[in-house]
Amino acid sequence: MYSSRRKFVKDVALATAGLAMINPDNLFAGAPDRKVRLGFIGTGLRGQGHVGLALRRADTEIVAICDVDAKMLQMTNDELKKSGKPMPKVFTGDNYAYRKLLELKDLDAVIIATPWEWHAPMILDALAAGIKYVGTEVILGLTLQEHWDVVKAAEQNKAHVMMLENVCYRRDVMAVLNMVRQGVFGEIIHLQGGYQHDLRGVKFNDGTGHGGGAEFGEKGFSEAKWRTNHSVHRNGDLYPTHGIGPVAMMVDINRGNRFLSLSSFSTKSRGLHNYIVKKGGENHPNAKVRFSLGDVVTTNIKCANGETILLQHDTNLPRPYSLGFRVQGTNGLWMDVNHSIYVEGVSKDDEWDTAQQWYDKYDHPLWQKWSKDTEGAGHGGMDFFVIHAFIEAAKRGLPTPMDVYDAAAWSAITPLSESSIQLGNQTVDFPDFTEGQWMYRKNDFALTGDF
Repeated sequence: MYSSRRKFVKDVALATAGLAMINPDNLFAGAPDRKVRLGFIGTGLRGQGHVGLALRRADTEIVAICDVDAKMLQMTNDELKKSGKPMPKVFTGDNYAYRKLLELKDLDAVIIATPWEWHAPMILDALAAGIKYVGTEVILGLTLQEHWDVVKAAEQNKAHVMMLENVCYRRDVMAVLNMVRQGVFGEIIHLQGGYQHDLRGVKFNDGTGHGGGAEFGEKGFSEAKWRTNHSVHRNGDLYPTHGIGPVAMMVDINRGNRFLSLSSFSTKSRGLHNYIVKKGGENHPNAKVRFSLGDVVTTNIKCANGETILLQHDTNLPRPYSLGFRVQGTNGLWMDVNHSIYVEGVSKDDEWDTAQQWYDKYDHPLWQKWSKDTEGAGHGGMDFFVIHAFIEAAKRGLPTPMDVYDAAAWSAITPLSESSIQLGNQTVDFPDFTEGQWMYRKNDFALTGDF
């Protein structure tokens, strides 16, 4: 048993080493000379953004779309007609219409952009249907068991599940990643990130695009139709991936490093109630709703290689948007909030440098190569890269740069933080979704090549 285990470990190490030696310039050599046939499950505003990016490419064909919202389907169809490309099959009618889409025999990949609670069931159904490439909006699942189910299904079906975490491709984030990998900050010690975004207007959107009604979004296309209920019933870091994804890549999580444990703390809940009273008065029906989600949730993570990570979830109070990144090493640090960098021996003593001069110097090769193609893409061009990476992987039959183990590790912070808070802020162990392979896997994300 022990010898076979050692052989397995050796084989894994050799295999991953071999993957790292592929010449990126030759990746197109084995690419099929055909279009990637895509299905889209969820055509709300987020899904429409992904459809639009796929329409810009010559190497894709949109085979099918699915949604339960007739308005969203019509808006998507209008864009498809403008493109002049063949119209896809349309699936609608009930919450499980997507299963009919998955029965199509000419699908190479599907992209899921639906409410959170549907992600894991839809991914599992897609994998069971034989789809080999599944792209999903954040998050991966609600419960820890759902995360394990997705990982195991991907392994059993030899399929690829990529969470479309666009912040990993933010231009300044990728420049800092480049700096980290070139040792500018020395050995990395501590990192921070989070989702710090005033979502009160989103959680109480009346469907017109305005948050003044505090109506829980019964009308229109508001996220409040589904998102607000999570704030009513759950207390934890409900949206960790924007903050954790980029910093996880900087310290090689699942590729020589892993999360060991976390502990979470939650403040009292005041922001959403106060917003309802301010906009609708003390007698508004929703003024009686009790919200479980604390206004600020803080999570501390311990890593196997000795780094610590601080995450913050802050969506119920008035504040400007910020992901609050901090990357600190033995030689200096980057602070996102004040757009500053300090590197000992290079910066003036006890003075911040303006970060832009460092961003320009260490601009990531992918941004240098594709910056023109990002024009018009959502979120400052970040959305281009996640769709580009997903489609290129599917086209070439290669692993996605962010894989199912990344999706599970980043997203599992939500149920783990809920558990920690429920247990009185106890430290809880972090599951190893790679089951030991993190020690041997190589980190090839966003280093060189085309995606």
